[in-house]
Amino acid sequence: MADMSRKREMSPRLNRTGWCFVIPSVILIILFVFYPMVQALITSFQTGAGNNLTFAGIANYKRLLTDTTFRKALFNTLLYLIIQVPIMILLALVISSMLNNKKLKFKGFFRTAIFLPCVTSLVAYSIVFKSLFATDGFVNSILMKLNLIAEPISWITDPVWAKILIILAITWRWTGYNMVFYLSGLQGIDDSIYEAADIDGAGAFEKFKSITLPMLKPIILFTTINSTIGTLQLFDETMNITQGGPANATITISQYIYNILFKYSPDFGYAAAVSYVIVVMIVVLSFIQMKVGDKND
Repeated sequence: MADMSRKREMSPRLNRTGWCFVIPSVILIILFVFYPMVQALITSFQTGAGNNLTFAGIANYKRLLTDTTFRKALFNTLLYLIIQVPIMILLALVISSMLNNKKLKFKGFFRTAIFLPCVTSLVAYSIVFKSLFATDGFVNSILMKLNLIAEPISWITDPVWAKILIILAITWRWTGYNMVFYLSGLQGIDDSIYEAADIDGAGAFEKFKSITLPMLKPIILFTTINSTIGTLQLFDETMNITQGGPANATITISQYIYNILFKYSPDFGYAAAVSYVIVVMIVVLSFIQMKVGDKND
């Protein structure tokens, strides 16, 4: 046993070689991840732009409490999160279960077609959506020909419909991304479990509820946290489809940060303070989701 333990011990030379590979990565992570995070936190207690930053204490965080545009952006971001993420997760679960059926033909085609949107250019697909859902666009034309609406819907200029359009766009793009994770998880479930359920007379819904969902729970937790982080950082869709309008009806926190830095008079300190709101929200929501996931084990 002693000889085996000595064999498992890493030689000093091999140990040094390992550290040579690890240290560059650690340095890069510190330099490009942790240092900017700390610097942004310091900047959030300052005001001004460029090199003309002055210490402002917690003034930027006090300003958040009275900033109506920030409150609007926060409300919109949370609204997208509460509505879109559950819909997307459920859709991805249902679609992956359907595409995991061994009797289904052309599975490769369907999987590729549903996954394809998430590798499409964010700007390109946003412009396409803006064209499709224009007042005189393809979607309104089809709906009117089918007599589902009497007059064109103002998808981009109406506050409610604009929010719905953003939710549709995000769901279209990211459902296939989550589907891939669920498909790989489903293929790791032993077929004998489903066969036993068939013998017991379980239906498709019962098998989905009692076998598929519990077995995919770790993956569901992972995709939920990922989707939460992505939605809290939502920028491209609102920027390219609605420009945050009408009247900030679709603006998100990330777009508001962009506006503070590039559209309004630049205020680096306040932009950093707003960005740390996203950091806190991500940490808190991820912690809650992980605790809920552990509690249900």
